[in-house]
Amino acid sequence: QVHLMESGGGLVQPGGSLRLSCAAHGSLLSFYVMQWYRQVPGNQRALVAGISSGGTTTYADAVKGRFTISRDNARKMGYLQMNSLKPEDTAVYYCYVVDAGSYSTYWGQGTQVTVSS
Repeated sequence: QVHLMESGGGLVQPGGSLRLSCAAHGSLLSFYVMQWYRQVPGNQRALVAGISSGGTTTYADAVKGRFTISRDNARKMGYLQMNSLKPEDTAVYYCYVVDAGSYSTYWGQGTQVTVSS
């Protein structure tokens, strides 16, 4: 079993930065796929960024050039560096992982990001 825990969310002013972390605890072999999603009340969860086992990254158009996804398989950690934050980035952010060993999928509990002056 794998438990994901996000951290790093909070309140930040427009133009500011935050770094989200996703720690994988348990029997995760490595990240086959690691993604970050976000959700605002009343909307579906939306893909923000993803990174494959080979290191290929993808981003939603709304965050390209501002967000950077990375992961450290040895430490079983994933990250989302968010720069030039805008009020519309306000959401609960979730990490999502596919385990390379079992192809099981896991979600974290979410971390709130609020961008406001």
